Amino acid sequence: MFRTHYCGKITKAELDEEVTLSGWVHRRRDHGGVTFIDLRDREGLVQVVFNPQLSETVHQQAHGLRSEYVIQVTGKVALRLEGTENTSLSTGEIEIHVSDLVILNPSKTPPFLIEDEEEVSESLRLKYRYLDLRRASVQQHFILRHQLSQAVRQFLNDNNFLEADTPYLTKSTPEGARDFLVPSRLNPGTFYALPQSPQLFKQILMISGFDRYYQVVRCFRDEDLRSDRQPEFTQIDLEMSFVDQEEILTLMEKMILKVFSEVQSLQLPEPFPRLTFQEAMDRFGSDKPDTRFGLELKDLCDIARRSDFKVFRTVLEKGGKVKGLNAKACAKLSRKEIENLTDEAMSRGAKGLAWMKVSDIGLEAPITKFFKPELLEEIRKTLEGEAGDLLLFVADKEQVVYDVLGSLRLSLGKRLNLIDSSVFQPLWVTDFPLLAFDGTEKRHVAIHHPFAAPMDEDLPLLESDPLKVRAQAYDLVVNGVELGGGSIRIHKQEIQSKVFELLGISKEDADSKFGFLLEALQYGAPPHGGIAFGFDRMVALLAGVESIREVIPFPKTQKGICLMTDAPSDVDPLQLKELYIKKERAIKAP
Repeated sequence: MFRTHYCGKITKAELDEEVTLSGWVHRRRDHGGVTFIDLRDREGLVQVVFNPQLSETVHQQAHGLRSEYVIQVTGKVALRLEGTENTSLSTGEIEIHVSDLVILNPSKTPPFLIEDEEEVSESLRLKYRYLDLRRASVQQHFILRHQLSQAVRQFLNDNNFLEADTPYLTKSTPEGARDFLVPSRLNPGTFYALPQSPQLFKQILMISGFDRYYQVVRCFRDEDLRSDRQPEFTQIDLEMSFVDQEEILTLMEKMILKVFSEVQSLQLPEPFPRLTFQEAMDRFGSDKPDTRFGLELKDLCDIARRSDFKVFRTVLEKGGKVKGLNAKACAKLSRKEIENLTDEAMSRGAKGLAWMKVSDIGLEAPITKFFKPELLEEIRKTLEGEAGDLLLFVADKEQVVYDVLGSLRLSLGKRLNLIDSSVFQPLWVTDFPLLAFDGTEKRHVAIHHPFAAPMDEDLPLLESDPLKVRAQAYDLVVNGVELGGGSIRIHKQEIQSKVFELLGISKEDADSKFGFLLEALQYGAPPHGGIAFGFDRMVALLAGVESIREVIPFPKTQKGICLMTDAPSDVDPLQLKELYIKKERAIKAP
């Protein structure tokens, strides 16, 4: 038997008992002939003592122990001497007096200390991920991940959902991100695609009469990476039949309330606030707003239209918008700091950033000469300006205004320490547009995906004014993070075909890519809808970390590389020959 107890689970209840423990040498200390080892396993640390008076042989063995050696010890549980207790450890009142030691495996000197407080570069951590995963703080992320997974599964099981698998090798379809392709040896020249989500299959399960489905599922997207994106990621995927949007939001709200409470003892406000997509954009410049702080955007189109400021008026004449926000207590910023804000705005697509400082005598800035005193007062009141505030303005196309001011709002929220990291503020965003127009490709694109159902009252607009059609779609946002998104699905074949047509998908392409769905919709498809939550994002949010790489056991870098295994890598030419693939080495840019 390698152990009778976990290291971190020994308590005073085991006093005078003989126990056997196995784990890693965390720290080693020699004190006056007595050797102390902090022994570590998944459950924590315990101090073990090698005393020559108990066993000279074992004490001599202990001299050879080094960091990360794997050992087994047997000994009696004893109280630490008074005054030597360690209150930071759950085992801090006791220690193990060792009578037997077995070195199970030595270790090379690790490239970094397995210490929570040790700062290590991310590249080194990912190269030696098996060592990084030994760190207690890192392991806590994965204990949290496990607990969250179990809590979600339990809630869905209790609410009549069936867990079902969907294929990893499936058909490549247009729309969405780029697919990862897998060549088929048995069908030369053809390819599978790894699923970006189980969207079509979960709809097929509803058509099949499963009524309620869920899956904690791996998904794949070949897209540029960032802190909240990985090429392979996990989502909580679910679908329900014979439901409307309100039923889905109500049930999912209950799930989030329950699992956040169970896993992290968080009491979220209920019911969750709701904003339409347009309200979120108008007030926060984002469809995933962080509502833990103010600095809301204000519309200034009417005031700008009555001013003599040609820059604003020209934008309005071209159908653009003028909006502003109040950077509280930022009038003290230097001209250089304001220039930095302007640079940030321009990096987001703005042509510039206008500003006014609020003083005791009114608004001050070079552009105030273009505004009559009564208009300046209207601006101050609209933006709730007080002495010491800095008022910022952007005039441009609507989306540029939202992008720029939404980004500046977040930057200022952090700069001004307005964001309370201990607060969790959920929000439902609803009534998304069904479509947008891609000016580059000169065609309509789906805001969520091609299977979201239009609002019933907007169906006539599919023919006359498709950009005004709203989708029965919704996102759950927490602290500015999009945790999940879903919709009521199209369950009638003729509407689905019409949406494909609006997206520029020809009948031939629709039949080729989605023929199985279009046919299935003709065999009594029930009304249905669902949602998918980003599981990695949810764990990261609850763990209080910025990047989902911290909560994925073996993540990729921003270039999609696994530093531990050196994947992706070359393969044997024979493998390529079997797949009928001819390799042409890409020429890397200098």
